[in-house]
Amino acid sequence: MLLLALCRRTAKPKGMRLLFLTTVTMIAFAANSILTRMAIEGGHIDPSGFALVRVVSGALVLGMIISLRGGGLPLLRPNRIPGAVSLSVYLIGFSLAYLTLDAGLGALILFGVVQITMFAYGAWQSDVPSMRQLAGGSIAFIGLLIALWPGPGGGADITGALLMVFAGLGWAAYTIIGRTAVDPLAATSANFLLCVPILLVLLAGTGLRFSATGIALGILCGGLTSGLGYALWYTVLPKLAGATAGIVQLSVPVIAILLGAVLLGETISPLVVLATLMVVGGIGWSVSARSSPADRT
Repeated sequence: MLLLALCRRTAKPKGMRLLFLTTVTMIAFAANSILTRMAIEGGHIDPSGFALVRVVSGALVLGMIISLRGGGLPLLRPNRIPGAVSLSVYLIGFSLAYLTLDAGLGALILFGVVQITMFAYGAWQSDVPSMRQLAGGSIAFIGLLIALWPGPGGGADITGALLMVFAGLGWAAYTIIGRTAVDPLAATSANFLLCVPILLVLLAGTGLRFSATGIALGILCGGLTSGLGYALWYTVLPKLAGATAGIVQLSVPVIAILLGAVLLGETISPLVVLATLMVVGGIGWSVSARSSPADRT
């Protein structure tokens, strides 16, 4: 529905191409959850090993893209270390969470935490939220609590849910830190590269375990759905209106839930459906509203 709405707005050939690229990007982002769950829950690789393979392959692919377009890697920047650390937090939490969480539920928790954190940060930093934004954010927060609630029909293993919240906070921090980047793709490539030694230090002595299948899935997740996915996103992002860019991302947890059911046989319970509707609907209602500049006098 969200992508169809974009299609109506961009009916010309260039608009159809933009719709196609945006759709592919959202599927790639959702596939990160599917590939991670498939690799880790299937016992093909441990979470630490998957995070390492993902970041190394992502760094290689992004580095090649930057090299082909004739640019350098901005490794020495004021925000580079905080960006790399927050990215490492996301990668570790994301991989560990999928030991117990379904792919779709994990994507929903990640998405909800990131969006609510960034909404709260924006309100605290510069904008006075409107009543509509507050109502939408509250609905999304209640939906997130439903998704996190353990028990029959709900779904979330508490340890996995907390790890995904941890990952969401890391990704939100990474996004906020990277807002000032002149070249987001180059900054992402540099952060992926700097993540490699950070992860090696953090994961030292954890007993990394690999298999050919696990490595292949990690390479797909890091090189294709992460590396090329981010490159594609930064290509289409300047062509999307601000509200549209926020709204199309609402499709990611929905796609992940559907793919998890089809490819991994995951159950879509009524509570997960309710939580999804509340999180996606609440955030969609919020991002389509306008804020008022805060009075800093």
